[in-house]
Amino acid sequence: MHDADHDHAADADRNADDKGFEVLLITGMSGAGRSRAANCVEDMGWYVVDNLPPKLLIPLVDMMTSSGSKVHRLAAVIDVRSRSYFNDLSAVLSHLDDLDVKTRILFLDASDAVLIKRYESVRRPHPLQHGNRLIDGIREERELLTSLKKHADTVIDTSALSIHQLSTKLYEAMLGSGPSTVAVHIFSFGFKYGIPLDADFVADVRFLPNPFWVPALRDLTGRDGPVRDYVLSSQGATEFLDAYERTILVAIDGYSREDKHFVTIAVGCTGGQHRSVAIGEALASRLRSQGLSVTVSARELRRRDHG
Repeated sequence: MHDADHDHAADADRNADDKGFEVLLITGMSGAGRSRAANCVEDMGWYVVDNLPPKLLIPLVDMMTSSGSKVHRLAAVIDVRSRSYFNDLSAVLSHLDDLDVKTRILFLDASDAVLIKRYESVRRPHPLQHGNRLIDGIREERELLTSLKKHADTVIDTSALSIHQLSTKLYEAMLGSGPSTVAVHIFSFGFKYGIPLDADFVADVRFLPNPFWVPALRDLTGRDGPVRDYVLSSQGATEFLDAYERTILVAIDGYSREDKHFVTIAVGCTGGQHRSVAIGEALASRLRSQGLSVTVSARELRRRDHG
């Protein structure tokens, strides 16, 4: 797992811990986008299990709510293939309610015509087709799911949605809309150790005075107050942060509309010890003040070379 992914997941766990354990049931018509929805929800920090028989949901929740578990948000993809499955699910929902577990149901739907087209494109039978016509399987499943759809907290019709549009709809449903759905990771690095390949933005702050040449600051890092004050009070530091913050916010606003929900910003100096660390932390603070979710790491902080 990358540092950014690890920090995003850690933040999600901490936030979920404040709200208690949550269960999200992802269900709906076969071919309507359940797998894509599961991937999106997993990106939001949920622990996702696929094709789980409803009866297994209760022991899984019991295990995850036990002391020491770091999982606080469980999403289960439920494929209701028979009337008995649906009856099991009804009992499970009642039991989770008795346990005071917050439960939400996300239902994915699509028109019969669109589902037929999707199944024909992948040349696979419908799970309830049983050797009959494709439309027979779709109609049987729709009848089974009628009651569940009525009880769903969120229903998304994917008939006219691309996979990117579905992703955006899900983020809006789960997190709200706009730039706040974009998670930002900022990490500092040293150019002498190589430019990172996984960054969306790379900022070069080597134009600022180097604290390495100040004896009292050499052995400190950009997370220490004296270095931070030295860097941020340097000529051009505030102007750079002002301009870069505006640029990043414009990009994030666009990303939120274009189904890009994770942004990585790399801030580099010579050795990744002083200037890049201080500027990265300052930029993170500014973006958090705009309501964004921001995590920070330092690639070279353990190295003790030029900052």
